[in-house]
Amino acid sequence: MRDPYEVLGVDRKAGAAEIKSAYRRLAKKLHPDANKNDPKAASRFSELNAAHEIIGDEDKRKAFDRGEIDAEGKPKFQGFEGFGAGAGPGRGFGGGDANFENFSFGPEGFQRTTRRGRGAGGAGGFGGFEDILRDAFGGRGRAQFETEDVGAGADVLAEMTITLPEAAHGVTRRLQLPTGKDVDVKIPAGITSGQQVRLRGQGMAGQGGTGDVLITVSIAPHPQFTLDGSDVKLDLPITLYEAALGAKVRAPTLEGHVELTIPPWTSSGRTFRLRGKGFPTKGGHGDLLATVRIALPEKNDADLDALMKKWQSNKSYDPRKGM
Repeated sequence: MRDPYEVLGVDRKAGAAEIKSAYRRLAKKLHPDANKNDPKAASRFSELNAAHEIIGDEDKRKAFDRGEIDAEGKPKFQGFEGFGAGAGPGRGFGGGDANFENFSFGPEGFQRTTRRGRGAGGAGGFGGFEDILRDAFGGRGRAQFETEDVGAGADVLAEMTITLPEAAHGVTRRLQLPTGKDVDVKIPAGITSGQQVRLRGQGMAGQGGTGDVLITVSIAPHPQFTLDGSDVKLDLPITLYEAALGAKVRAPTLEGHVELTIPPWTSSGRTFRLRGKGFPTKGGHGDLLATVRIALPEKNDADLDALMKKWQSNKSYDPRKGM
């Protein structure tokens, strides 16, 4: 993956607020819902979220800046055990560790890597060494695969990131398995982060049968909505005159836009509950919780300044009284 600072278009000295602002701006621009005819929109949006996961988190950002983790949040390669002054009998190419396999998913589908531990003796040891080099410095996708031995075969464990609307409505994604076979993975509506989708009989073959593919689903952060159980939270900006005089405003939901009535004299921070407009559940839907935020004009306005000064002089009030 590219450098997360490059992905977000910010300087390495950028503050947390600047990073958050850049993420929100690009998330709106690159969101798959806004680029439905662009087949690469989902991958660009996934890359943006991955970059924000690194430098949007203070601890991860420090670790990345120190070179301790890479752009995917994985520990940086620190060398090979068994080489150098510490190598000796029973180390490097000797010993008795078993081989194991990893699978990575990138633009060209699954890629299989066989790593050899200290049990890969003789010339086979160099094969493992080359695989480790390839794995350490080669490109990898966001969805990563590994095998889990279950006796009859091997389950292939996978991670997939989808958008919040995809999780709410369901989506079908095409993946290429380690066998080279392409399969359509159906993600059901209402799936939550951490839940798994099982593809039976699509894993690695063994002596007693074939394992499954287990896909753990994660939901990417949304630029507007925040999931809270089955409820969806939304910060809804309104103008100063809409707050004072009342208005009917257009508010987004997971199902499309609705008209929300703002009563006169609505303070910033007031939350309106739109029943049944939240995340789907087995028994129906959660609610949408829209919290209004009063947004002033982007540029200074002389008339508004004069009005506020007059109001301050003649009709001042203290909303923090008693705090």
